[in-house]
Amino acid sequence: MNWGQLLSNKRLGQEDKHQNRAEERTEFKRDYDRLIFSAPFRRLQNKTQVFPLPGRIFVHNRLTHSLEVASVGRSLGDDSARRLLERHPELHNTHLGEIGDIVQAACLAHDLGNPPFGHSGERAIATFFSEGPGAIYKNLLTRDEWADITHFDGNANAFRLLAHKFKGRREGGFVLTYSTLASIIKYPFPASKAKKQKFGYFQDEAETYKKIAEELGLMEGVRHPLVYLVEAADDICYEIMDIEDAHKLKILTTEETKKLLMGFVAEEKREAVLSRFNEEDINDVNEQVVYLRSCAIGALEHECVRVFVENEEAILNGTFKGALIDHTCPSIRDAYAKCVETSYAKIYHSKDVVDIELAGYKIIRTLIELFTEAAMNPDRAYSELLLNRVSSQYDVYSPDTYTRIMAVLDFVSGMTDVYALDLFRKINGESIPII
Repeated sequence: MNWGQLLSNKRLGQEDKHQNRAEERTEFKRDYDRLIFSAPFRRLQNKTQVFPLPGRIFVHNRLTHSLEVASVGRSLGDDSARRLLERHPELHNTHLGEIGDIVQAACLAHDLGNPPFGHSGERAIATFFSEGPGAIYKNLLTRDEWADITHFDGNANAFRLLAHKFKGRREGGFVLTYSTLASIIKYPFPASKAKKQKFGYFQDEAETYKKIAEELGLMEGVRHPLVYLVEAADDICYEIMDIEDAHKLKILTTEETKKLLMGFVAEEKREAVLSRFNEEDINDVNEQVVYLRSCAIGALEHECVRVFVENEEAILNGTFKGALIDHTCPSIRDAYAKCVETSYAKIYHSKDVVDIELAGYKIIRTLIELFTEAAMNPDRAYSELLLNRVSSQYDVYSPDTYTRIMAVLDFVSGMTDVYALDLFRKINGESIPII
């Protein structure tokens, strides 16, 4: 693979209108603007990241997480571009200098396909078909179609949301650039080839992905190189920010939090950092945690850029293994591993997190069951009532079974947590509108 071909500002759905505009706002910046002003992006403010949506203490939701990932992604891309251009001055006339813009836009879009209630929503959808009542539809679908719905994944759903032509939407979905779209596909294969839950695209979008891959010269089953930077930005933000949120919610003590974050500070700099805490501007405990968090993100960003640039050849050849963080220096890698270990032991299994997962699982599974049954039996009286709630852009009346089921998954996965909960209560007669 080569940078000249990998970095294209051609737009999906507007290939015949491809042009180089003589403006400061690049095509990749236009991608960012299209995303940030879109309704699916705004809905992320009401979707769970890890912890329940905030009460008196504000923690991250999908929107704030995506904004922070985009910020870190821009830094990763800009720093990588600068170092790569020093190594390859002959590429100054390509889009290599715009890597930061591409990664920033891809980071903004990476979570758009996540259903309500985080990973429990994904599991609720997949297991409804693999373990629950939805198993009755298996014989109506092909092997590949069945793999799509029993492995339902937010990553593939993000690509679908961005690239699929729903009713009333133009060809190419959001009409983003090829390189931005390729940069969100962490798993460049369909569900039928997935070893675990994760995969990159549904059957409906297989030809679209193939078209993008051929245009950019992507090797079969190999990621676009910028995926590594998007993945690193996501890994850095969710792990470090989860630690900070856990401290706010008193799941982790101040001592535990400081110790974890201090692990990212070089040994020779720790005394200077501690001395700053005695200064008037950083004597507040929460501000001290914020300062250490910034140190941790800075150290991780610096190391990931180094790994990306030093392994450029392996990444372009498709032989690089693992994530960038896996190849950072021992001290950074160990500090990150300790954060991951703590997160699984104390955060992701904490009572509040488990409670929201249990509730979300029940809500999403119920909605999927009811709306799928309605779509499969649209002539029933109750089905008609339910389907009246579905937007016309979703083809729930298609003669094709797979299309109908995917339309239901599109509808439910696009809901916010609050909307899903409200609809669940109304369907169950727990909330009745007052006229």
